[in-house]
Amino acid sequence: MNLLYVFLMAPADNGGSGLGAFLPLILIILVFYLFFIRPQMRKQKQLRKYRESLKKGDKIITVGGIHGKIVEEQERTFTIEVEGGNRLRVEKSAIAMDGASEQLGDRR
Repeated sequence: MNLLYVFLMAPADNGGSGLGAFLPLILIILVFYLFFIRPQMRKQKQLRKYRESLKKGDKIITVGGIHGKIVEEQERTFTIEVEGGNRLRVEKSAIAMDGASEQLGDRR
């Protein structure tokens, strides 16, 4: 007798409850939420708070890696001064939160 034949001809287990059938799916969703979604939401909240707390004179790093100091703040943008006295206008959403103050140090 073939092993595949034995498994295919085995009686189906219909005695379990509906919840028992969905329990593995529920556990997978729970684990996915706890390890992926919740930490990402927490990180986004911290980033939003960091960007809202920025003010004139703060040293920043953009997502693209540009280092600068905020010289003017508008509703949705910052004007930053980079090395050489040049000024750039960047979106607030382009500011990275990766310890800008520690990385810049006292270079300026």
